Amino acid sequence: MNSPAPFDFDFFVIRAGSGGVRAARMAAGFGAKVGIAEERYFGGTCVNVGCIPKKLFVYGSRVPHDHRVAEGYGWQGPAPSLDWPTLIANKNTEISRLNGVYRRLLEGAGCTILEDRAVLVDAHTVAVAGRHYTARHLLVATGGWPFVPDIPGKEHAITSNEAFFLPELPRRAVVVGGGYIAVEFAGILQGLGAEVSQIYRGDLFLRGFDQETREFLAGQMRHKGVDLRFGQDIARIEKRADGLHLTLRDGSTLACDVVLYATGRRPNTADLGLEQCGVQCDKTGAIVVDDTYRTNVPSIFAVGDVTNRVNLTPVALAEGMAVARRLFGGKETQVDYDYIPTAIFSQPPVGTVGYSEEEARERFGAIKVFTSTFTPLRYTVSAEKERSFMKMIVSASDDRVVGMHMCGEEAGEIMQGFAVAMRAGATKQQFDTTIGIHPSAAEEFVTMREPTRT
Repeated sequence: MNSPAPFDFDFFVIRAGSGGVRAARMAAGFGAKVGIAEERYFGGTCVNVGCIPKKLFVYGSRVPHDHRVAEGYGWQGPAPSLDWPTLIANKNTEISRLNGVYRRLLEGAGCTILEDRAVLVDAHTVAVAGRHYTARHLLVATGGWPFVPDIPGKEHAITSNEAFFLPELPRRAVVVGGGYIAVEFAGILQGLGAEVSQIYRGDLFLRGFDQETREFLAGQMRHKGVDLRFGQDIARIEKRADGLHLTLRDGSTLACDVVLYATGRRPNTADLGLEQCGVQCDKTGAIVVDDTYRTNVPSIFAVGDVTNRVNLTPVALAEGMAVARRLFGGKETQVDYDYIPTAIFSQPPVGTVGYSEEEARERFGAIKVFTSTFTPLRYTVSAEKERSFMKMIVSASDDRVVGMHMCGEEAGEIMQGFAVAMRAGATKQQFDTTIGIHPSAAEEFVTMREPTRT
C-alpha cells in the first residue's frame, strides 16, 4: 500500500507501548507505511514499570514463603538472604532484553521508528524533534501515569515507577491506595522482608471486585503480617533524620522509610496538542472515543489506558489490533469487553472473570452462589499456612455460569482456562459433568454441588 500524497505515512503511532506496538506492527503487516514515536522506553508501562517487573518482584518475594513451606517437606538449612542489588540488576537485564525485542519487532515489520517526543499539530500532522510528519491516520497510545495527591510533603513519596529502582529494600514501608497496584506492592514488600502498612481511605480495598473475595484476601494479608488500615488517609509527610513521619487524617502518626503512593493512574494526555486539534477529553483527561476507537476528529484514534476504560495490557493489544484491521485490513472487528479475565498478583493472588455477586444479582435477578474455602494440599504438611477461596455464580434462569472468582495460589493460571468456557456460554451442568484433575485446586470448580446461597 503506497502512501498517497501529501502524507508521509498511512499511519502514525504516538508511543510504543503494548497497544501502540501491536497496532503499528499489524498495520505494517497489512501493507501500510507506518511511523511510530517513542520518547522513553519501548514496551510502555507493562514491560518497564508494570506487569513484567512486578511479576518478577512477586516471584522473588515468594522465596522466603516457599522456604518455610519446604521445611514441612523435610528440607533443612538456613533461610535464604536477599541481595537487593542482584534482584534489581537481573530485573533490569530482563527489561532491557524486552526493550530490544519490541524494537526488533517494529523494525522487522518495516516501521519507521523515531525516538523522541511526538506532539499533535493538526488532524494529520505530528511534530517530532522539530520536524513535522504527516499521516492519513494518527493513533494516540500514550497510556497512563501515576500521580500523588497534593499534600504537604508529597515530594518525599514515590510511586510504582520508582519502586522498581529503589537503592535498597526499605525496613518499613507504607503503601497508600486500594487498587490492585497497592495490594500487589504491599504483598511484594512484605514478602521480601519489610514491615508493611497499607493505608486506604475506603472501607475495603479493590472496589468493584467481588465483595466476598475482597474480604477473604484482606484476611489472608493480615494473616501474613500486612498492617491494613482502612478508612484512613495521610494528611502530611515529614522527612526527619530517622526516616519519614506520617500524620494521618485522624491525628495518629506512623514512621517508615518509604511511602509508596498507588492511588491511581491518570491518562497521559498533557501537552500532547490534543486541545489545538480539537480532540475531546473527559474530566479525567481521558481521550473520548467511539466503539471503533475514533475520536471526534475523524483521522485521530486512541487505544489503551489513555482512554481510561478497561486498563489492562491484553485489552490495549486487542484494541490496537482492531484499529489496524479496520483501517488497513478491511475487517470490521470490535473488542468484546464481556467476560474479560483479570488477575491480581497479590499474596495470595486473585483471579476473576465475569460478574461479582453484587453485579450478578442486579443484572440477572435470581442467582445461585457456590463457594468453597479450603487449605490447599501443599500446606497440609507445612507449618506455613495459606488458604484458598473459590466462588461460582450461576444465573438461575438459564444455568449459565456468569461469575467465577478465586483467591489462592495460581489463581491467574486457573482462571484463564475457565474464562474460555464462560465466553462460550458454559452452564453449571456442563461444569458438573466435567471430570476434574485430581488432586488439584482447579478441580474444586467442577465439584461444587450444593449452592451456598441463592
